[in-house]
Amino acid sequence: MEFLELMSISHRYMEILNPSTSEKIIKLGKLLKLKKGKRVIDFGCGCAEPLTLWAEEFGITGIGIDISGDFCDRARKKLAAKGLSDQIEIACSPAADYIFEEGAFDAATCIGATFAFGGYQQTVRAMKRAIHQHGRLGIGETHWLSNLVHPQYAQEQITTHTESELAQFTRSEGLELECIIRASNDDWDRYVSDSWQGLIRWLEENPTHPDSEQVFKHYRRDQDDYLQFQRQYMGWAMYCLAPVESHSTGSHLQE
Repeated sequence: MEFLELMSISHRYMEILNPSTSEKIIKLGKLLKLKKGKRVIDFGCGCAEPLTLWAEEFGITGIGIDISGDFCDRARKKLAAKGLSDQIEIACSPAADYIFEEGAFDAATCIGATFAFGGYQQTVRAMKRAIHQHGRLGIGETHWLSNLVHPQYAQEQITTHTESELAQFTRSEGLELECIIRASNDDWDRYVSDSWQGLIRWLEENPTHPDSEQVFKHYRRDQDDYLQFQRQYMGWAMYCLAPVESHSTGSHLQE
């Protein structure tokens, strides 16, 4: 069973495919200055819940890109049921391969899918080409909660950084970190519990499936990882990045 199939199973009871809430996603939309007529491009859109919420709350139009055919189908059905198909388009494609019109969007987002571009800084670099000079970026990303991370876990999570490092990456790409919308422990627990539920229910429904052992091992590995390491060492947040012209004449740090 391939990774995308495992994701379809583990995420089948979720609409928000990250440790966040509808309220926090709408808050991000306000920070992105979304309103009627604004255009948004969302890379790794999943089932398009953020785009759906923003279309309903602010009246935006836009496009969501996701590599999963299952997630794209779910997104299109949801948008059709809510009468939003004319406002939001779904493209089934790897995010990094999707060709977009540069500078054509008011906001670009990638919420929990920076792996599609190879990491946080690479994602900022790719996404900023989509927005005009006054546009904003929204990124959902993991971060280390401290510098004291278990060495074994740190070696397995080479694309995770401290928030200080994320801020430096942001600045090096010509943007500023405007705001943080942090996931709570409850958000994390909801997300992983929904994932475990999806896997357990599938195992109950498919006891003789040839991939059942693989699915069970994935479930156990994910659960052990979360309980032993992730909940203690890793956070998740959505970051709003703004194009602020630098007024600095030098480093604020003294040699």
